[in-house]
Amino acid sequence: MIGSRNYWPIAAAVIAALSAIVVLPAIYDEYSLLQLTIYAILSVLALSLAFIWGYGGILSFGHAVFFGLGAYSYAIGAINFGETTIALLLSMVIPGLFAAALGYFLFYGRISDVYLGAITLTVTLIFFNLASSTSGPEYRVGRVPLGGFNGIPSIPQLNVPGFPDWTLSTTELFALSVATLALVYIGLRLLINSDFGRIVVAIKENEVRAELLGYDARKYKLVTFVIGGAIAGLAGCLFANWGGFTSPAVFALGQSVQIIIWVVVGGVGTLAGPVIGCVLIQWLTNSLASLNTVNNNLIMGGILVVVVLMLPQGLVPTIARLARGRRPVQRLDAATKGLGGASTKSEARA
Repeated sequence: MIGSRNYWPIAAAVIAALSAIVVLPAIYDEYSLLQLTIYAILSVLALSLAFIWGYGGILSFGHAVFFGLGAYSYAIGAINFGETTIALLLSMVIPGLFAAALGYFLFYGRISDVYLGAITLTVTLIFFNLASSTSGPEYRVGRVPLGGFNGIPSIPQLNVPGFPDWTLSTTELFALSVATLALVYIGLRLLINSDFGRIVVAIKENEVRAELLGYDARKYKLVTFVIGGAIAGLAGCLFANWGGFTSPAVFALGQSVQIIIWVVVGGVGTLAGPVIGCVLIQWLTNSLASLNTVNNNLIMGGILVVVVLMLPQGLVPTIARLARGRRPVQRLDAATKGLGGASTKSEARA
């Protein structure tokens, strides 16, 4: 059961999403809506890592792999099938299956956190190089040439299921992206406050104690990893729709690093924080894009250093602490106290 005090983030997400869908298209032009759409899409991607890292304790340095698999799966499926419903499902199923296969070897092989980071980093480099090496005509899936560095252009827009000719307009894609962001946030919020979520947090905080109480940490980590991978794949599908194009850049190491920065800046262990961090950094990046003398990577690196040194908990936890007027409390005992019989008390954070 979810406590009454934890309903407000869900209510806030619903109100914010409905307000954005109704009000913003009436205020902004099509170009501005496209910019807002990419903020929503990348926020979904940020939530996927926020869940597996902030609550599951799994720091993946190659999270862009699932994002890229979602984009490529959708592009290949949409072009081959001519209808995007199956392609949409594939964009979540294929990254989820890959996350299951990779996670099985990582967690059931008892790979330590250091090596887990190294392996996920290596995986994203492998996918980037594989995708970049498919420029010849022999590299195709069905009737879709992979295109190497040139990627896959002219990706069909999402259509209403069962109506291939009814494709989404810019405003409809914006509404879908915002609705997806809200649904993912609400779904993760409910999951975190469920028995499953409490056990996942407890394993993150004290894995040995959780296992002594009879919980299979490997299984819970694997399921968490698969959920995060599927959500990242969904973000990749929306990204391919937004640009009508995908390329090996979606697998790039810089993309994985960027996702980590969003979560760190917003606050690890929160859901709202990574969304705010993503929007803030993307807005800043876009604002500085017109200045040729400014290196965006340098700016992002500087932001990360400043946040780690001055706001080590991230923006949202720091603001919440200041609003409460007291220092943060330790969550270890709260996360693991009741696993033996009573429900675990994990902190419900924004």
